Amino acid sequence: MSTADMLIHVQPELDPQVRKDLERKLLGRVGVECAEFEHKPHPHEITVRYDPDEIAGMAILQVVKKIDPHASNVRM
Repeated sequence: MSTADMLIHVQPELDPQVRKDLERKLLGRVGVECAEFEHKPHPHEITVRYDPDEIAGMAILQVVKKIDPHASNVRM
């Protein structure tokens, strides 16, 4: 199994409960191993570790965009 990391920028105004719900929603997807916001230093960034053989990065971004249409992938 291979893994990849994706950093997604969301709007800073996103409600804290919505952030937690988004983490849980992403963790519920097949192939997603980790999804977490860096709550203190960068509360507007969520890091997702996933298996690209199981789920495409763009599919992950689309899940986030349903919550925040302005979300964008940050090149790492």
